[in-house]
Amino acid sequence: MSERTPEAAVVSAHPLAQLHDPATIRARCTAILKSVESGVSPNFAIDRSRLPAVADRVVALTLKRYPDLHIPFHSRWRHFEAGGVDRKAEMDALLAGRSEADIARARFDLTVISVLLDAGAGPRWTYTEAATGQKLQRSEGLGVASFRAFMAGSFSDTANEPLRVDAAALQRIDATALRTVFQSGSDNPMVGLDGRAALLVRLGQALQREAGRSGLQARPGLMFDRLTDHGTRSSVSAAGVLSEILRSLSPIWPSGSNVQGLPAGDVWAHRWAGAEVGAVLGAGQGAGQGAGLGAKTERKTDRTTDGWVPFHKLSQWMSYSLLEPLQWAGVTVTGLDALTGLPEYRNGGLLIDGGVIKPRDLRLLARTWKPQDEFIIEWRALTVVLLDELAVLVRARLNKTAEELPLTCILEGGTWAAGREIAQELRPDGAPPLRIESDGTIF
Repeated sequence: MSERTPEAAVVSAHPLAQLHDPATIRARCTAILKSVESGVSPNFAIDRSRLPAVADRVVALTLKRYPDLHIPFHSRWRHFEAGGVDRKAEMDALLAGRSEADIARARFDLTVISVLLDAGAGPRWTYTEAATGQKLQRSEGLGVASFRAFMAGSFSDTANEPLRVDAAALQRIDATALRTVFQSGSDNPMVGLDGRAALLVRLGQALQREAGRSGLQARPGLMFDRLTDHGTRSSVSAAGVLSEILRSLSPIWPSGSNVQGLPAGDVWAHRWAGAEVGAVLGAGQGAGQGAGLGAKTERKTDRTTDGWVPFHKLSQWMSYSLLEPLQWAGVTVTGLDALTGLPEYRNGGLLIDGGVIKPRDLRLLARTWKPQDEFIIEWRALTVVLLDELAVLVRARLNKTAEELPLTCILEGGTWAAGREIAQELRPDGAPPLRIESDGTIF
């Protein structure tokens, strides 16, 4: 296989390419953090004196979970391991004898469908796995439920080939079908079923269109072929993975923003996310490889996306989750730290519960918010930048470099589990410190 540079992997002719670049995420979030630090925010203040204690918590939990510090990536594939069950091995056994590329396509199919179904399920929902008897909640339950549906052929439209996701099958999905997949009912309610179903239908439509243009199979696995040029490339960048996901899937988001008349997804307008962010990021607030690229990109690109802050939480979660399927297929993934921390309930909740992000009025935490609310945009932006700062402290405590302990491993080790842990200590139901009204397609 030939090789291309990480820089070439992020080049895109998409009109929203600037908002697809993770460097822009860091830059715009840094601009918001600077404004909060200046004291103009009515919503938040920052207390960095609490960061060391949060780092200590993350380190202690990381060592408890991975005492040898062989930490895997933060990935949907960890949820397929819930309860100590190696479900990947079960899938691998059924895929044995197929080509490496075909196996990779199946893994892409599973990953994409499972990540898109991985939004907050609500505190009362559980999933019981028939094969093991395990009763699972939240992300683990969603992961195992989607895995079992995939293994049963629920998303396949190809005879005698259940382990795939076909566009035609996706376009038949409705809330009733998902209610069955997730065992949801009046006594086991799941939030956001209609939103998830709409997302899968739109995914099927987008894949159908993409297959018509490219001649590839109408399935999520076509992104493997695009990223590797049908298996001829031996290296892709993490930012390139995100760029491909956003380019291929941008039409699917039923919620989110429109920018320049195009669906932008998890991108939101904020008064402090403006053109000056390149200079701000150039002052050194970014993380590793992403920082320098961010400063350069913000200065050189056009001004048509000024005032918009991208997060792409589900798309970055999908990117992280596709790194291992690429590696298992023999593809080297470069620039891991270009992607950002995920600004969602657990990572962002850790920083609120740990006292780093401080609401100016605690009554604000009692409200139910919407993703487009300034309060939520600021909290998420602060989370992105402070996770980078937290990563520096965690690495120092573990005596690891950024290359030895990339951000994805810190998230896994890590910050996400620590957010869940501290939430369980502080609230009987383990709920995050704030509430967001979600249709199941962002959080």
